[in-house]
Formats: sequence, structure tokens, C-alpha cells
Amino acid sequence: MRVLLTTWGSRGDVEPLAGLAAALRELGAEARVCAPPDEEFAALLARVGVPLVPLGPTVRSVVAGARPPTVDDAFRLARELVAARFETLTAAAEGCDALLGTGLMPAGARDVAEKLGIRYVLACFHILGLPSRHFPPGARPGRQYPRGETDNRVLWEQDAQRVNALYGEALNSQRAAIGLPPVADVRGHVLTDQPWLAADATLCPSQGMTDLDVVQTGAWILPDDRPLPAELEAFLDAGAPPVYVGLGSMAAYAPKDIARLAIEASRAQGRRVLLARGWAGLAPIDDADDCFVVGEVNQQALFRRVAAVVHHGGAGTTTTATRAGVPQVVVPQIADQPYWAARVAELGIGSAHDGPTPTLDSLSAALTTALTPETRARVRALAGTIRADGATVAARLLLDAVSQDRPTASG
Repeated sequence: MRVLLTTWGSRGDVEPLAGLAAALRELGAEARVCAPPDEEFAALLARVGVPLVPLGPTVRSVVAGARPPTVDDAFRLARELVAARFETLTAAAEGCDALLGTGLMPAGARDVAEKLGIRYVLACFHILGLPSRHFPPGARPGRQYPRGETDNRVLWEQDAQRVNALYGEALNSQRAAIGLPPVADVRGHVLTDQPWLAADATLCPSQGMTDLDVVQTGAWILPDDRPLPAELEAFLDAGAPPVYVGLGSMAAYAPKDIARLAIEASRAQGRRVLLARGWAGLAPIDDADDCFVVGEVNQQALFRRVAAVVHHGGAGTTTTATRAGVPQVVVPQIADQPYWAARVAELGIGSAHDGPTPTLDSLSAALTTALTPETRARVRALAGTIRADGATVAARLLLDAVSQDRPTASG
């Protein structure tokens, strides 16, 4: 059995597919992955023996500029990705039995599967973009109804219009070229009535949170047994656990002076600092030996060795830190990050910074809360409840669904 997995987005969109590909292989299936051609994504997939089939432009070229992408950039990228999906996925899906899409609005994935007559599944990593009467944590409130419910259907409809404006013309043009009728609701077409939710039920509960028939598999975690670099081990062994600070792919969105603020706030707590360079290029502010910089590293091993994790609120980083039993300070910037920040605060396993731009005082206050014994006790108690088998659950579901699609010998 052969499955095509596709995404376009940051590492947090690619690594779960690597985890799912590994789980599929363990069950005897073959997985192909179409993803952005960034070098680090190719290296990530190579760790599980899956070659990367390039899809669209590199993510770094889009998000790591001096400024965030503009509206014009978004329209240009939407057209480019739709065209790339029809071309690339059609070729990559040859001989496949199913196609799973995720990441940035994968318009085009379902359409290729439809043309080829194979199973299509849409997966997401949070519930923020699913229709619901209730706003999930971190979302801005909508209209108030007499019963006191916060209803987000108005914003949901507005978002549908936005998605249609971005993708509708390009998608329907490509569909017409392969003999398929147009779709009126691009977002609903992409999501389907039964999307999969690749997130832990404790961190991201879905029961009663959306109108769709969500299949929650748990987070798709890629096991990582790589040793930490010797220099990093030496730094960790040389003193008390440091505060880890990393913003992942948040380059254009990185708060000004975030490295300086984090270093000064950590030092005020008597803590050393471990900076993750990331796409934002975080760097020390002086030559003091209480600060160390790392590149791409095994976070599953590293987070168990730090005092707290200060990060942007990506789904993967939030899950990894929670599984490691380490308190978090989330400084959310965009997209689903405010949601994860709110969940961390609600669960009492860290602090959610109020807004994307910290000051020394605000970051110090958040770090003070995260470093209390009470916070550490709560996250350590919660850590053992975070399931690590989500990728295997999803792989089995996918293979079972494909088996059901196949006609029997008597059929």
C-alpha cells in the first residue's frame, strides 16, 4: 500500500508528516512526502528514509525576509501553490492509494485525489480553523448571544470569503483543466466534513468544540534518539538547568530585541540561557559564559534538561515541552500560537505572554510564574498523560480506510 503525504508550511507542518511516514512504514506501507524544498526539511525526512518531493517555493524564502508577507504576497503564493499541487501531486500520487493533505490551506490536494479516484484526508494540528459556536482559547470574541455563548459563525463565514478570494479562481481554473466542476466553498471543500486532528486531546480538546465530525488521532510525534552535541552537553553539565529560548521559523515576526530581553530576564532569575538560533538568528548580547547558542537539535532530549522553555507557541514545541515536563513561557506571534499560549496558561503549566511584543518587565513576570515549584509540579504531573502514539493511530486509520475502499473479490 502506498500513501502520499503533502504539506506546505514551517517545520511544525513537516515534522508530523515525517512521524506519520515512519509509522506507515512500520505497518508495512510506503509513504511519499511532498513538501517545501527547504534543505532542513529534506534532512528531516532523510532521517526516516523518506525522500522529499519538492512542492512550491522554500518556506524560508517566503517568511524569513525583513518584513512579514503582504496581502499581494499572499495572493501570489496562493496561486503558485495551487498550480504546484496540481502538477506535483498528480505525478507523485501515481500508484498511490490515498492522499493526505495538511499545512497551509492545501487547495488542490483533494482535487488531485478526486481525479485519480483515491482516498483523500485533510489533517490539521489545532481546532482554531474549524467551525464552532464557541471561540477556542486565544481567539478574539465575536457576537454575544442571549444565552451568553460566544458565537464565531460570523467570523467563520468571513474567513470562507477570504479563502475563496485567495484560492477560488486558481483552484477552479485548474479543476476545469482536468474536467472537474467548480467548487463554491473552497475551505469547506478542502476541510471535508471529517477532518483529522493531529493533536493531543489534553492540550487540544475537540469534544464539543466544533461542528465537524473530527477524528482526533493524537499528535504525530517523530521519535528522536539523536545524541546532543558534545559542546551542548558540556554547557548543560557546567551549571544549573538553563532557560531555553527559541522562536522556530518566526523570522519576520520575531519581536525586536527578544534575545536581549530573554537573556536579561533569565539572568534576573539567576538562570543561564540557551538560545536556539532558528530562522530569527537569535544571538548572544555579550561574551559571558552563561549563554550558549544551538542550531537544529533534539528537543525531546534537550527539553528534559532545561528549567523552562520560552517559545512562540508552535503546536510541536508546545507538545514537546509538555511531554518533557518543563514549564513554558509562550510569546505568541501569529496564526494558532495564541491558542496554544492560552492552553498553556489554562492548564497551569506555564505562562501566556499578553501580546506578541514583550518588555523586560512583562517577560520577567511571565518567567517568574513559569519557574515556580507549583508550575513545575503541574507540568510534571501532566507530562505522562500526553500520548506519543498519535502517528501510529493515524497510520492504522489510514490503512484501514484504504482497505475499505478496495473492492472485494466478489464485488
